Amino acid sequence: MVFSSIIFLTAFLPLTFVLYYLPFSIKYKNAILILMSLLFYSFGEPVYIILMLGSVLMNYIFGRLLESEKVNRKLCLIFAVVLNIGLLGVFKYAGFFVESINSFCNLSIHVPKIKLPIGISFYTFQAMSYVIDVYRDGKQVQKSFPKLLLYISFFPQLIAGPIVRYHDIDEQLKKRGINGNGSAESSMIVAGIERFIKGLAKKVIIANSMGQIADTIYALDIAGYNALVAWVGAIAYVFQIYYDFSGYSDMAIGLAKMFGFEFRENFDHPYSSQSIKEFWRRWHISLSSWFKEYVYIPLGGNRKGRFRTNLNKIIVFFLTGFWHGANWTFIIWGLFHGTFLIIEDIVGTVCKHARDKKELTFAKASDADRNIKEKIASKPRLIIKILKNLYVWLVVTVGFVFFRADNISYALGFIKNMFAGFTYSRASLVLVCKLFNPYNIFIIILAFILSYPVVKMVDSRFMKKKNVFKPMIAFGSLLLLMLCILNLASEAYNPFIYFRF
Repeated sequence: MVFSSIIFLTAFLPLTFVLYYLPFSIKYKNAILILMSLLFYSFGEPVYIILMLGSVLMNYIFGRLLESEKVNRKLCLIFAVVLNIGLLGVFKYAGFFVESINSFCNLSIHVPKIKLPIGISFYTFQAMSYVIDVYRDGKQVQKSFPKLLLYISFFPQLIAGPIVRYHDIDEQLKKRGINGNGSAESSMIVAGIERFIKGLAKKVIIANSMGQIADTIYALDIAGYNALVAWVGAIAYVFQIYYDFSGYSDMAIGLAKMFGFEFRENFDHPYSSQSIKEFWRRWHISLSSWFKEYVYIPLGGNRKGRFRTNLNKIIVFFLTGFWHGANWTFIIWGLFHGTFLIIEDIVGTVCKHARDKKELTFAKASDADRNIKEKIASKPRLIIKILKNLYVWLVVTVGFVFFRADNISYALGFIKNMFAGFTYSRASLVLVCKLFNPYNIFIIILAFILSYPVVKMVDSRFMKKKNVFKPMIAFGSLLLLMLCILNLASEAYNPFIYFRF
């Protein structure tokens, strides 16, 4: 079941909401959420519920063992991490490893065909977050199995995130909402509904439209088309993946609010960044912060010299790419971003030395000279910001070609066409004209505008008059919801990109 489905919007969510807000204590409210979460998961993977429950039970046992002083806590943690990664490895990476061995060693070992359980990457990382947090602070151990089960299986974030770290939600499992009874305040419920509808609109109206364009072009033999087609496909996918996943995250955060939970933000207008480093502070924040806290910092972070810092970054981005899928294209995508982060650090260091030297010279200049230099320096700042942002768009767009392509060969051919496909092709012109209908042009312009914090700026400007705009926001949200339902009722195209991870 997906959030952007008629059955979820008209049956599952209303039923869950009504049952949850019956006059029960938080203990029974949690039980309702657990039961409904298991029902939600069973729509897609009824058999793999056993696997998820087994994962939760295993980590619950490890958590209780880590609480004890009679066991070797470090060894216990190692076993827990190895088993969690092993579980992920068997179901997600077994076929990839065998295929790689066959390819590199010219062997013909049978490749296991294991169906990937939905959401296993997300709930495995949450489970590891729990045992690592308990190892660091034994007081965080969860003695109630149902509460730990709710933490991992809670349906808003179960199958596509965001990755909720245990220490961020520990207290909310015990008490939340009005007087800690589990019921959210009406303002929180309204905010949750509005956030959910916003995410649904991003997914249904923008991501699905861009996805149809991207899928059409990525299904082609791109060698027969020119650079225009390649760039249209690449940019369409850049918009699709952002609005697909950020839309899902908005829906998850909104749903959590409706049931009294507060989740951290997962996206913060990453395409408005002026460096790849900034991009990763804004893109899939829950994953990047997870790797920072549980991998990068334990490896030494930036505390052991430049070489180790760069090596740690490469390791983290290798794992980031590999986490997304069992394919070399994802690994290259991760390393591609890691390489640009290292280049930015090197360039930044060189620029800092040059800037320090310039400031020293500037300090020695006369007041008149300083005024002239300040006027000259202020003019190109906007241009520099625009160029930096264009650089981010270029790197991210090229990187996502690897992410989207089925294999490295196709990705390289696609990128080659983007930068060298300057040929006239009647087929290319016909295809672009077909795809660039007025509706798609409108959606592309809308997607570009909303990828910058325009709405946030408008919100902050009219915050003092928020009560005046409340009816308008509510009416607008209702219209968006109706439009989304009409879209879903009339179209069969409704994939979620991150379900495959």
